[in-house]
Amino acid sequence: MQLDAVQTVAFAGLTLFAGYALCRAIPVFRRYNLPEPVVGGLLVALAVWWAHGQQVTLFELDTTLKTPLMVAFFTTLGINASVRLLRVSGKQVMLFLLIASVFAVLQNLIGISVAKLFGLNPMFGVLAGSATLTGGPATGLAFAPHFEAAGLVGAESLAVTAAMAGIICGGLVGGPVITVLMQRFKVQHPNKKVTEAEQLAEESVVVRYPSESAREFDALKSIVVLLMAMWLGVWVGKGFEGIGLTLPTYIGAMLVGAVIRNIDDYTGWIKLSVPTTDLIGNICLALFLAIALMDLKLWELAGMGLPLLVNLIIQVSVVALFAVPIYWLMGRDYDAAVMGGGFIGFMLGTTANAMAVMRRLAQRYGPAPRAFLVAPLVGAFFIDFINALIITGFLNFWPH
Repeated sequence: MQLDAVQTVAFAGLTLFAGYALCRAIPVFRRYNLPEPVVGGLLVALAVWWAHGQQVTLFELDTTLKTPLMVAFFTTLGINASVRLLRVSGKQVMLFLLIASVFAVLQNLIGISVAKLFGLNPMFGVLAGSATLTGGPATGLAFAPHFEAAGLVGAESLAVTAAMAGIICGGLVGGPVITVLMQRFKVQHPNKKVTEAEQLAEESVVVRYPSESAREFDALKSIVVLLMAMWLGVWVGKGFEGIGLTLPTYIGAMLVGAVIRNIDDYTGWIKLSVPTTDLIGNICLALFLAIALMDLKLWELAGMGLPLLVNLIIQVSVVALFAVPIYWLMGRDYDAAVMGGGFIGFMLGTTANAMAVMRRLAQRYGPAPRAFLVAPLVGAFFIDFINALIITGFLNFWPH
């Protein structure tokens, strides 16, 4: 079966719904916040792997639209990277972002050390480091072609495997690690049981819904700005190529998006809607992940199991230990401890992981309003932007 570009995206949509159905039907998938596009895409990838073993090709995909969808998602991250938001959110957000950025570099250094131990390409360590642990499957897959170009065979399959393992570990260890930390340092907490509904209500913000025409206009503005940033980003990318820098295709567009957003913050000319831009980005991300995963060649992972396992054990141990300096640097109180749980969640997976860990802690020990402000801002808006620059630096300047 040969699918053209539109049929491939339609197939990806069906794969997404399969992922949502599986996550609703299987409680353990919900418990560990496995992304629905990844679950659905991996289902197809496993079927392709089985067929490959039978020397059968199930289908041929036209992945022409995969890259535009990926670039669109990362451009929305740039558009949402507001310096004003970072500044207004306070010194704690900036400190937390600095700590997370330093730790992302440390993840890569740990990964490179493991790669050298097994005689592998050092870029294995970066891909199994911040590219997939801090960045999750989206960042790992976006950078996979550049790791392939650097000589790392099977980069896409490696990215998904490392990211999924990180997400599961982040969901597993976050709560227990912070519980032990609180006991060790005798952290005082509100000692008020909070239901999940109360916690979600505390986190939510009252939103005044605009009229239908206003929503349409917000969507139009966001789409046009997104397309303009992608257009101008091509020229920015060519400029970087001219000075000898190898960058992922989305970096230029992401930087242009950040410039547009911060000019808009200062002037108010466009009045970009963050929720609308975020929604568009999430849809593009889901379709990109589904297409990328359907096209995986999982048989290329042969021989990487042990290095991946060793790297994961070390990475999880180090991030768990790092919860202690997070606690000390962020205020040595209950909120700081909960922030440590959020840190473990998104440095081993996704912001959804971080929120789930913090909610479990809040339901047991009481509300932590400062933690629920700081950790999601860093995990959802800023660390992905910084991490992309960190990975780019390793690709360009670390010998491989």
